[in-house]
Amino acid sequence: MTLTEKYVQGLKQAYENNGAKEEWQHFENIKHGATKEKIEKIKEKYPLAPESLLALLEYVDGTHWREYKEESVAFFFLGSDVEEYPYYIKSAEEIINEPLYGTSDMLAEHLAWTEEIEDGWDDRLAKNTEAANWLHFSDCMNNGGTSQLFVDFTPSTSGKIGQVVRYLHDPDEIIVIADSFDDYLQMLIDEDFAFINEDTVGN
Repeated sequence: MTLTEKYVQGLKQAYENNGAKEEWQHFENIKHGATKEKIEKIKEKYPLAPESLLALLEYVDGTHWREYKEESVAFFFLGSDVEEYPYYIKSAEEIINEPLYGTSDMLAEHLAWTEEIEDGWDDRLAKNTEAANWLHFSDCMNNGGTSQLFVDFTPSTSGKIGQVVRYLHDPDEIIVIADSFDDYLQMLIDEDFAFINEDTVGN
């Protein structure tokens, strides 16, 4: 079983354990994965895109108000180091069409004026924003207004290519939460999918 398969199976179990078995079954019945053409376009834009992220997109092509079978789906699929706080996975089309470091005006401003959040800026992140290359793959439950997740391909000398970055608003903070996307998924597995709980599903 691959890491992606392990993640999906664990997530399914978390939904079932929290009284949302029917919600998961409905999701599985209507969703579909990204096409090979879309995956190839992501690879063209981000040659170092993590294979495990691409595998997740091949399983489901976005859960952030994504249209499947004429139904708009908002389905919690990811988490972060902010425990018990759920996130959506963005679609392949959204990833392809976004700028290199996301669409948030607030985030773009902070990337351009990092001195404003000096205390909340991880030293593993480069400050040369003109060369920033970040893949925005997830928004939090309130449409990304509070938190967004990225894969960073242009780290500082103390960072690692492919590290996962979490942006959080109020207090503003941009930090590395995992050295790689695989490590990020394993973190969520090890935390027993804490973002899936009685407050976030099954209501």
